[in-house]
Amino acid sequence: MTKLEMTELVLAAKFARQASWADISAAAGMSDVFVVSACLGQNALPAEAAAKVAAFLGLGNRTKDVEIALQLPPKKAQEAETVSKDPLIYRFFEITYVYGDTIKELIHEEFGDGIMSAIDFDLKIEREENPKGDRVKITMCGKFLPYNQW
Repeated sequence: MTKLEMTELVLAAKFARQASWADISAAAGMSDVFVVSACLGQNALPAEAAAKVAAFLGLGNRTKDVEIALQLPPKKAQEAETVSKDPLIYRFFEITYVYGDTIKELIHEEFGDGIMSAIDFDLKIEREENPKGDRVKITMCGKFLPYNQW
């Protein structure tokens, strides 16, 4: 089973069960951001969590296939070679275009020449109430990795 086939089955089961990502993540016993990314094919779950997700979704004779696919290492960002036309995803490209160099400059000024890890990394999404309309609060926290000089 490919990651794409696995994702399609997970999304269909999620819809059929009327489950939330929070429900699925709680069943896995892991962060919702990480579980969702694994269910969408961009990360791999440990065996125990994959088994719990597949069982929770009630996939019948496809349970074992999904459980295995959830554990396979992904080819990350395979569709990211072009800018997504999805409005929400496009905004992240836009934010990077507009503020990417600024973020880079401020990180380099604070930490030195290096990058933020996307491996040793946490991501949190929260609702922040605001009288002008609720806000989406996204916190990215990654280990700083200095470039090696030799």
